[in-house]
Amino acid sequence: MATDTDVLVLGGGSTGCGIARDLAMRGLEVTLVERGNLTDGTTGRMHGLLHSGGRYAVSDRASATECIEENEILREIAGHCVEMTGGLFVQRPEDSDEYFREKLEGCRACDIPARVLSGREAREREPYLASDIERAISVPDGAVDPFRLCVANAIDAENHGARIETHAEVIDLLREGEDVYGVRVRHDSGPGKRVHQSPGSTEAITAEYVVNATGAWAGQIGAMADLDVAVRPSKGVMTIMNVRQVDTVINRCRPKGDADIIVPHETTAILGTTDEEVTDPDDYPEAEWEVDMMIDTLSDLVPILEDARTIRSFWGVRPLYEPPETGTRDPTDITRDFFLIDHEDRDGVTGVSSIVGGKFTTYRAMAEEISDHVCEKLGVTAHCSTADRPLPGSENIAALEEGMDRFGLRSPVARRSTKRLGSRSREVLETDDPNPVICACEGVTRAEVRDAVSQSGSDLNAVRIRTRASMGNCQGGFCCVGMANELHPDHDEATARAALDELFQERWKGQRHALWGEQLSQAMLNYALHATTMNRDYDPARSEADRDVRPGAIGSGSTAADLEYDAFDQGDR
Repeated sequence: MATDTDVLVLGGGSTGCGIARDLAMRGLEVTLVERGNLTDGTTGRMHGLLHSGGRYAVSDRASATECIEENEILREIAGHCVEMTGGLFVQRPEDSDEYFREKLEGCRACDIPARVLSGREAREREPYLASDIERAISVPDGAVDPFRLCVANAIDAENHGARIETHAEVIDLLREGEDVYGVRVRHDSGPGKRVHQSPGSTEAITAEYVVNATGAWAGQIGAMADLDVAVRPSKGVMTIMNVRQVDTVINRCRPKGDADIIVPHETTAILGTTDEEVTDPDDYPEAEWEVDMMIDTLSDLVPILEDARTIRSFWGVRPLYEPPETGTRDPTDITRDFFLIDHEDRDGVTGVSSIVGGKFTTYRAMAEEISDHVCEKLGVTAHCSTADRPLPGSENIAALEEGMDRFGLRSPVARRSTKRLGSRSREVLETDDPNPVICACEGVTRAEVRDAVSQSGSDLNAVRIRTRASMGNCQGGFCCVGMANELHPDHDEATARAALDELFQERWKGQRHALWGEQLSQAMLNYALHATTMNRDYDPARSEADRDVRPGAIGSGSTAADLEYDAFDQGDR
């Protein structure tokens, strides 16, 4: 039977995009489908830590070794996505000396560069550390932009011939007898680059081989073909502060627990996290007390967090997995290793495998392993080269250092733009047109926004993950309208309005748990700008018919009027 593609990859997170890139570089025809934007699942909901492996040096040395190996590879192939901040495991008076020693020995056993600092030396490096921090272990942790890295993998896959199809939800696995031969997807707004309000359609895509790389959703996908993939999703909350209170990743040097890490990320710091098993990766409680606990606990390490401004919180779901016979009760004890499930070996069903578990830092190694597996199945002898070939934007890291004045942009805009774009800076920023800053918080210019629109169509959330526009202190209050304006003239007014509503809704939902103090004032200002001044809560330009035909724009059947402004009444911090 003729097939549409050699390999069909399900899932547009880091692992799925890494697999698509790996296989496309080996010469296979690849199609990737993702139900939302790239990074819509776990990848887009992590704290941005590039693991040194130190975090696992006591409990899971195999994972620790794998992390430091991939850490070094990602620094080489994805320099424009990585900031090497370094990391500190800090010890408070009540923390165990024995555990501190075990952590240090574990790092050294796993070839993780580790050095002990006194409390004074640690505070010289990070002045806002608590005065009672006794000592610390320095390790090569870093910060990584998961959006930029994932998109770079997808772009490189496309450059090697892959088809990347976002907003294409898998609604059925195609199985005949004991063979899986493809999927049926529902296009949210038509195939290709997303255009709002395009008619939806379904499509059957057949393939020689199907890879289930949907993370926490792998069980749901497997069930479509009567395959049992026993993923154990575990939720974790992360809270974003308005500035970088620290420039180094700060870890609490104690056995794993809640609220023990602070990751400096771009212009912010991200506090994390919790670990609680849930049954449905799409539906779980998000409680305000989790945010309060995060801030209160981590203020023991960095006291100024107590009075700092919180701009938003978000929850992610880990795709934890362990062999069914293991039966671990505490999700924090489940290994962070990854597993390749060959459904032919395990279930007698050909044409499909699942890859589950793992961590963002090791996505490339996961992709390499399952790509080797797929090539063996298909009789392909090409080898993996993803560890040696830079991702788009990282081909010439020295270009990052030359961008300060080249494009007529003042620092820090030029520095941040060239950091985001890497070796693509000249291609994007050299323009004869005016290039004002659209997002003042993140220093994103019109040229970057237009470049992202050219990649992603009218989906402003896809523009957001490519540029960081609307992700700063105002959370889109001032720049959302400017971003929507850049959709003209390629997209009509109705499309721009719908895209604006969707982006603003996405920004709003993360602020609901941070409505106290200055962030409440910022949210009220955004409300005044968008709901009152610009009528975004009841836009007279939108007809009643428009209100009924936008499923998927900001939630099924919802409109901008559905913003939960009653949350303004709940902040009492």
